[in-house]
Amino acid sequence: MTRKIHKDHPIDAVILWVDGNDNKHKEKIRPYVANKETINSKKFRTRFDQVNEIKFSIDSILKYAPFIRNVYIVTDEQTPNFLTQEEKGNTYNKVTIVDHKEIFSGYEEFLPTFNCRPIESCMYRIPNLAEHFIYFNDDFFLINETKPSDFYHNGLPILRGKWQKYDSDIFYKKFKKIRYGHKAAQQKAARLLGFKKYYNFKHTPHPLRKSTFEHYFNTNKDVFLENIKYKFRDKAQFTPQGLANHIEIKNKTCVFERDLRLMYFRSYKKPLIWYKHKLNKTAKGKLFLGLQSLDLCPTPILNYIIPWLKERMR
Repeated sequence: MTRKIHKDHPIDAVILWVDGNDNKHKEKIRPYVANKETINSKKFRTRFDQVNEIKFSIDSILKYAPFIRNVYIVTDEQTPNFLTQEEKGNTYNKVTIVDHKEIFSGYEEFLPTFNCRPIESCMYRIPNLAEHFIYFNDDFFLINETKPSDFYHNGLPILRGKWQKYDSDIFYKKFKKIRYGHKAAQQKAARLLGFKKYYNFKHTPHPLRKSTFEHYFNTNKDVFLENIKYKFRDKAQFTPQGLANHIEIKNKTCVFERDLRLMYFRSYKKPLIWYKHKLNKTAKGKLFLGLQSLDLCPTPILNYIIPWLKERMR
């Protein structure tokens, strides 16, 4: 069955990546920031800074998802160092760099952008992208062997998450300050399609279909243009993968999976021994690892996690 799915439905992987430590990138972003002092703040920088996670993410795909046909890294005139230092024709022959200009072709007036949501809105426009593609952030990692059937069932995307009420429908949240983050952007996508509640997908790789984006954005051009025009994240935006998920749900062209198979670190405030236990014991039953804002990780913990990733991807 796995072979049939792979043969009938080639699967690609897409990763968005930026090296915020690059001086050229820092200069590119400067004209668009009103308060120049914020450019060096931790809160601002963490969306752009990296500790070479991209290499481990790519290595994890190559090792634990060998069925992947192509791996596309979407960047803005950048190339990860490990690709310039390696013979691309060997280990990384599946990897292709895709510049923002390629996926924003015809919409170059919206470049440069420092906002993942316009890029996510355009990633389906990658030349030669397969109909079935898995979207990874560069802090997503596979940590055990996966199969096509972990992402698609008979060609339909598998959604990992759960149904939740909108924040505006939860009594106690009506009195809290509104936060316009990832969850709010998911809710906006669901509202756009007329849902009374939303499917909150978690921080795992996202199986998507190119035709889902093509059909919706071709028939709703105004929605597409509104979502790609912001240089930085804005409360008016929705998350495109959330939109795609809710379209699939509406069309009954998806499969639900409550088991996330995920280990996810969003802060690094616990003692080192806790991370050691999680990585060496809990990881055995998981497929996915998320390491959010690893650039903010304390040095002792980072000095354990990085070698662990290296060994895991060997």
